[in-house]
Amino acid sequence: MKSVNVRVSVLAMTALTMMLTSACGKAEVTTSGSAAPASSTAASAAPTKAAEPVKVIWWHSMSGELGKAVDKLVADFNASQKNVQVEAVFQGTYDESLNKMKASMDTKSGPSLIQVYEIGSRFMIDSKAITPVQKFVDADKFDLSQLEENILNYYKVDDKLNSMPFNTSNPILYYNKDMFKAAGLDPEKPPTTYEEVAKAAQALSKDGKAGGSFAIYGWFMEQFFAGQGAEFLNNGNGRTSAATETLLNNEAGVKTLTWWKGMVDNKSLMNLGRKTDDTKKAFLAGQVAMTLDSTASLRGIVSGAEGKFQVGTSTMPKPADAKDGGVVVGGASLYILNNKSEAEQKGAWEFIKFLTNPQTQAWWHVNTGYFPITKKAYDEQLVKDNLAKYPQFQTAIDQLHNTKANKATQGAVMGVFPEARQLVETAIEEALTGKKAPKDALDAASKSITEKLAAYNKTVK
Repeated sequence: MKSVNVRVSVLAMTALTMMLTSACGKAEVTTSGSAAPASSTAASAAPTKAAEPVKVIWWHSMSGELGKAVDKLVADFNASQKNVQVEAVFQGTYDESLNKMKASMDTKSGPSLIQVYEIGSRFMIDSKAITPVQKFVDADKFDLSQLEENILNYYKVDDKLNSMPFNTSNPILYYNKDMFKAAGLDPEKPPTTYEEVAKAAQALSKDGKAGGSFAIYGWFMEQFFAGQGAEFLNNGNGRTSAATETLLNNEAGVKTLTWWKGMVDNKSLMNLGRKTDDTKKAFLAGQVAMTLDSTASLRGIVSGAEGKFQVGTSTMPKPADAKDGGVVVGGASLYILNNKSEAEQKGAWEFIKFLTNPQTQAWWHVNTGYFPITKKAYDEQLVKDNLAKYPQFQTAIDQLHNTKANKATQGAVMGVFPEARQLVETAIEEALTGKKAPKDALDAASKSITEKLAAYNKTVK
């Protein structure tokens, strides 16, 4: 895609305003979400020499098939109107992209729009490098009620929406229905509690195969806390005010890690390390009967098991006595950078609105496995057909919708989340391998995270 220089003149701004509020020719999908023919009014009002479109650079971290899906969204948006042209630029992993953005903050070399993983939310707010999307929501009278509340909640801080959710997922329990049946378990009644998972894992462990394997992933521990209605950080999970310490080593954490370690110790759960790719491979090979993975992996897992065994899905396990729990959304959202011109920022907002269309969200969901963030996407035939093909996804939808909104399920926010997640994974690893007792491992991680929070908070003005 050729680069186009943005000329923000009075003429360009006038044309931008006119064109953003009118339908344009050859639209596949308009920015308001409906197909529209060319507007004769817009055509007659167009200047003799068409103004150059506003260029919006979007940095993202979607590779492979996801990257192709992103390119399709951009191509559809660019074809739907003439005033804004988005250029998607892959910047590596979420960490790599965020580091590149940090390096570009004092220059104009950065993007107009950037995709940032959910655990980067506090940093993005504290960086003061963004224009909260709430500003555009208010100015446009954009109806947020059309979007999923339990997804929006994560990205709202101080009741203000700072970014627009884009790719959203939850973890769920995947299980091998054939192995359940062979073990005398009801394949239509999967385990939902810690106690039931432990019991099923033991029944499934035979002939050299393990009942399950859960990757040592900090995200899972955060979900186990939310499932118990327990906050991960103090000060309302870092939402009523900046978090100053983690609650990782409280009862919820110790109970979870003790349960997890107990299954590893009795060899009903296999410890395959930190990579979900490894647990997924073991599950698809029939070596383990249960695993935890993202909803975004559902299509790949079901397709990978086709012809070998039937895949079932269940909600994230939680203690039998847990109340007021649920799941925290994962994935990433889109931030508009404030060191770009007003025209670029408005152009980025128009693209964001296009992405929230029911039709766009339906296509994105079906082709990636991420949740639709727009409620009406579920009414699209494309989504209905996909759910008929992959009924296992209903578990994820119900889990999201049944989550009770509170500070625990809203999710923790802290500026050192990437580092904290690594420390949590080290603690889990130490406990599972017997290096430390669960409480001791969590105490050590909590101390380190709290120290990092103190250092970070000193840098925020």
